[in-house]
Amino acid sequence: MGVVERHFTVSGFVSQGGCTALHWHRLGLWLPPGGHIEENEDPIQAVLREVHEETGMRAEIVPTSGRYGYAQPRQLPPPVTIGVYDIEEPGRPHQHIDLIYFTRPRAGESLELPSDGNGWLWVSEDELRTESELERPDGAGSAVIPEDVRQLGLDAIAAVRALEADAA
Repeated sequence: MGVVERHFTVSGFVSQGGCTALHWHRLGLWLPPGGHIEENEDPIQAVLREVHEETGMRAEIVPTSGRYGYAQPRQLPPPVTIGVYDIEEPGRPHQHIDLIYFTRPRAGESLELPSDGNGWLWVSEDELRTESELERPDGAGSAVIPEDVRQLGLDAIAAVRALEADAA
């Protein structure tokens, strides 16, 4: 077996009001916003840029763990998890090493999702718990919500809810 080409990517589950934003991706999957980490970009810059580019929303990271008690070196919030996804692109199979974050829209941001043909939806906690499929935006039936997306979406909603409860 040869060397596997790997790309470092980010995903940002944007959650608010008991829902998380998903879109119909060109890979034929329901996914959160995300993409490749660009040169000279740290993962936080990348995930916030991707969320903004894809949804039009400015977001903030929802912390899911505490920071260590030292001041230097500067710390970035860690991802919730790191997924390793095999991408079976014809002629160019590779892997995405995906740093996954939970985010929420910044205060005052519009919660309107794009109507750009990518089938953006606010998917409710109830839908993530009970529905294994969502209707495709192209009218070609429904498609499965991947299990990792369902579980991470539920956890993202819970993380935002806990952050808001702590702030109240």
